[in-house]
Amino acid sequence: MGLSGRGHMRRMTGCACHPSRRGFLALTGAGLSFAAVTSVDAQVESRPAPHRIDVHHHILPPKYIDVARDRLLAFAPNFASVLKWTPQQSIEQMDKFGIQTAMTSLSNPGTWFGNADEARALARMSNEYAADMVRDYPGRFGILASLSLPDVEGSLKEIAYAFDVLQADGIAMLTSYGDKWPGHEAFAPIFEELNRRKATVYFHPTSADCCSALIKDVPAPAIEYMFDTTRAITSLLFSGALSKYPNIKMIFSHAGGTTAPIVDRIVRLASIDKQVAARLPNGALSDLKRLCFDTATSTNVENLGAILQLAGPGKILFGSDYPFLPIAATLPGLLKYGFDADALLRIERGNAQQLFPRLRT
Repeated sequence: MGLSGRGHMRRMTGCACHPSRRGFLALTGAGLSFAAVTSVDAQVESRPAPHRIDVHHHILPPKYIDVARDRLLAFAPNFASVLKWTPQQSIEQMDKFGIQTAMTSLSNPGTWFGNADEARALARMSNEYAADMVRDYPGRFGILASLSLPDVEGSLKEIAYAFDVLQADGIAMLTSYGDKWPGHEAFAPIFEELNRRKATVYFHPTSADCCSALIKDVPAPAIEYMFDTTRAITSLLFSGALSKYPNIKMIFSHAGGTTAPIVDRIVRLASIDKQVAARLPNGALSDLKRLCFDTATSTNVENLGAILQLAGPGKILFGSDYPFLPIAATLPGLLKYGFDADALLRIERGNAQQLFPRLRT
């Protein structure tokens, strides 16, 4: 997919380097000053009234750390500092960077360590911890509830508890579980229930059993997380799940990984295979255009620019990947990208409000 720079992307997405007057009025209504839009440094230093919604924000409950410490550090050996995370740390960073609400989720490695009872207990504990944060910090946090997948029965029970008791905003899943990706038939009962509930589902990348250590000294997050995100998307597409479950709103991390640069190839091959094509009554590209993507560490023209051509600004949501990465790893690039003020406000806030009813009040 050819990209000739920011000017090309402005033509493709309707972005403009200078926000419109109407856009500035909208931003002012959200608590932003002119300097907050035009200067990243000024925005951080002036601490604008929180208005952003972060859909990629992780929690690490102490009881989860007790069980998952070694596995977490195996995936992220250079991130030992996250083990000291507290909700107050999140609040401090959210205030500094103008984030009103963070939709919280567990990161990799999730809850499954080979035992269904343990996975169910970890998911329940983590979801109740998130619900306590919602209660203790009104308006600052939302819940993307964890499941005990690949334990389907336990996950169905947790979906009911999360939505009906904890009033969760959505569900968080990983991009794969062992040797299975989300479109696998084993997970059909999960997606049928989420479709019935018209749920929003956030997918966080992991590395599959096949591919965690393919190249010496190259950690899985460097490339495998991006490829596994694309595997998850193509799994849902080729299996027909994107067509079969139209009520589910899906969010994928890090601008969809490697999906956008090869989207023409994916669509063409899905269309050539008659058996696959029969599962896609609206066409492969139409199904892919329904997906949403977050901005976490993906605000360069090479990645955000590519996904914008597929999804458009109406399907992009602000995400930070805090505390695994600082919010400053994403936000300055987003602010300098070249969006006009209306598009920027949609990405920072408005698009998330469409997915999560709690945030509309």
